[in-house]
Amino acid sequence: MKILLKILGTLSALLVLIAGGWIYTTLHYTYSSGERAGYVQKISKKGWICKTWEGEIAMANLPGAMPQIFSFTVRDDDIAHQIEQHAGQPVSLSYEQHPGIPSSCFGDTEYFVVKLTPVELSRPMPAPGLAPVPGAAPVVQPGLPAPTPPAPPPAPPVESTAPAAPGTPAPATAPPPTPG
Repeated sequence: MKILLKILGTLSALLVLIAGGWIYTTLHYTYSSGERAGYVQKISKKGWICKTWEGEIAMANLPGAMPQIFSFTVRDDDIAHQIEQHAGQPVSLSYEQHPGIPSSCFGDTEYFVVKLTPVELSRPMPAPGLAPVPGAAPVVQPGLPAPTPPAPPPAPPVESTAPAAPGTPAPATAPPPTPG
């Protein structure tokens, strides 16, 4: 009986070491890293026991194309607050991918954002998923002035070619300019 308890204790300790090593490796080894750019769609702190920052950005390759949603986790409160301040604005997020994380207690996704860079646009672009429709009213974005529609071209003068009715005087014509 003592031998069986000793074997179970050794196996339990070995399983705890293996699980701890796996968790440490998945959280500290970066499988890949990169950047994603788009509009911050949401960021929230959630979880029943382990609270984690989870967010999404909408990425659109072409104006008017359906946006692709990139879900991410933020482990640093300062970066999460920066993302909150840029909600609805274009940003570039630097991330590290950590696949194989054993629990959602460390985050709902395997993409951990490590840096936020605001993106300055040289010209206003429509929000993801909104394509300009020819002939439709322009889309007004918050914080930007409303676009002014182009002025219509002037109407050409109308000349009548119908003969005058009997008894009506002929229309007056301007005399030709005199050189001078």
